[in-house]
Amino acid sequence: MKYRIQHVTEYQYADRVSHCYNLAHMVPRNTLRQRCLSTQISVSPEPAHEHRREDYFGNQAYHFEVQRPHQKLSICSSAQVETSAQPFADNLDFGWSCSEVRRKLEQSRDHECLLAREFLLDSPMVKTVAELKKYAEPSFADDKPLLVCVRDLTKRIFNDFSYCPEATTIATPLEEVLKNKKGVCQDFAHLQIACLRALGFPAKYISGYIETLPPPGQEKLVGSDASHAWLSVYSPGEGWVEFDPTNDSLAGEQHIITAWGRDYFDVTPLRGVIYGGGDNPALSVSVDVARL
Repeated sequence: MKYRIQHVTEYQYADRVSHCYNLAHMVPRNTLRQRCLSTQISVSPEPAHEHRREDYFGNQAYHFEVQRPHQKLSICSSAQVETSAQPFADNLDFGWSCSEVRRKLEQSRDHECLLAREFLLDSPMVKTVAELKKYAEPSFADDKPLLVCVRDLTKRIFNDFSYCPEATTIATPLEEVLKNKKGVCQDFAHLQIACLRALGFPAKYISGYIETLPPPGQEKLVGSDASHAWLSVYSPGEGWVEFDPTNDSLAGEQHIITAWGRDYFDVTPLRGVIYGGGDNPALSVSVDVARL
């Protein structure tokens, strides 16, 4: 599947900003199931300095500095990507068991396996606590295929939690999400990652986009798509497999990857430092994912 993505972020400030420094993760990355065909980022006011680099996790990071006084900042990222389905989508029953995965993670000296162990550790926004391990345990058994167990946990999170944008913020701790059973895609991805790490399975956070389809007979509204978050779990010899607890599914062709890391903190779409601007800037975000 081929897509054109446009992601526009605008800040309107109450007072003048003298200058700002920013880091963006808005460029889709190349993966085993995705190829970025073209990309362009435009910023207004025009940056005095800009630089692209590949970060620690292999994501495309874009740094820019605006030195001109301004009260409005606009960042527009445009890209074309080609995606495909995951190879494991129909074969979850044939993978390694939970006990085999744990044993391989402990004993293997394979380079990919060693790198994957980093995603067993706590990270700034994902802390493994006893309550999360207890919640996850009913989905897992030593003799069952790991990916079947992860699929079951994905379904349970979808059934047990309500999507409610007003219920959480970026800083809401997972214990509170677990208690209130409400949140957004970021919360559900963090929750499942914490559950998996608590049980000894490497898991990473994926930031990107998902194509949304309008109801039958209605036209799709431009800008109605959204940034999205899901996760990927690692099984030695099988690789990384992506799951989406917000939609009770494996990630498919409609899931477009921008960046991955330990949690949201590593792959924030846009963050930075401003000088001036006053309090409570107005933020608007528009995302459009169109099939080509």
